[in-house]
Amino acid sequence: MTILVTGAAGFIGSSLCDALLKQGECLIGIDNFDDFYARKIKENNIKDCLENANFKFYEADLTNSGSIENIFRDNSISQVVHLAAKAGVRPSIEHPLDYCQTNIIGSMNILEMMRRYNVHKLVFASSSSVYGNCRADIFSEDLKVSEPISPYAASKSALEQFIYTYGKLFNLQAVCLRFFTVYGPRQRPDLAIHKFTRLIDEGKAIPMFGDGSSKRDYTYIDDIVSGICAAINYTQTPYEIINLGGGEPVTLRQMIAAIEKNLGKEAIINHLPPQPGDVDKTAADIRKAQKLLGYEPLTNFEQGIRNFVFWYLTNKKALAS
Repeated sequence: MTILVTGAAGFIGSSLCDALLKQGECLIGIDNFDDFYARKIKENNIKDCLENANFKFYEADLTNSGSIENIFRDNSISQVVHLAAKAGVRPSIEHPLDYCQTNIIGSMNILEMMRRYNVHKLVFASSSSVYGNCRADIFSEDLKVSEPISPYAASKSALEQFIYTYGKLFNLQAVCLRFFTVYGPRQRPDLAIHKFTRLIDEGKAIPMFGDGSSKRDYTYIDDIVSGICAAINYTQTPYEIINLGGGEPVTLRQMIAAIEKNLGKEAIINHLPPQPGDVDKTAADIRKAQKLLGYEPLTNFEQGIRNFVFWYLTNKKALAS
């Protein structure tokens, strides 16, 4: 089996590739090294993969249909794990057309090549952001998701529907995984845990939007990877949407306190009003993932933050250079 992984040099993509290569899988990785953050970080993410004979890498942009068709034409691909996307809720509000072009048009190119080259299995990285400002105590997959509050969230919701349509029309078996705030070693530098850790470590103020009571269901990277691997092997039904979360929502203040504890430093907090596009809370109902995928998050938040801070302190010189 040969698996195509889009976004292979990113945080989740490179972590997944490492795990799949350890399992002996043959992989094709695609990444365009988007300048949302430093190329050197992504290159470092996949340096071990590039030394593995079972890994073939293409630097390519999903919006270039010709480049993507060449990859499908030149390789015998068994299935696709589609992780690539233009990331970030807040930037998507400033540049919505960029997110439409990359996330929707780029993803449609993947779907079209799967159709043309008879690749019938897809695992897609959706997002908890599709739930918007949901008022339910816990977010289950059958909730209405027609009110996204950012272009990023809207792009993910739209793609879930496009994938369903392709499944019905073109015999595509798909699992759409809604990720809940993934963190851990290699996390993108713009995301709160990484950003706050760096600023606190450097003695600089951190921005706290709102009163600190907003909650996120943080999911450790190893648990996300285990869920993706289970979805790769899932074949029982033609189309599923499945939450992957950590199962223990944490307030912004609790997150900051956990970082302070593991750094041994106190945060300087710059209090700011809530940001447009931010949701008040996320809380994953993971019962469907447990039932269909055998998914069980194994790393609690305290341990996950401990692991991340250790990774950050070990790698901060390389991250800053």
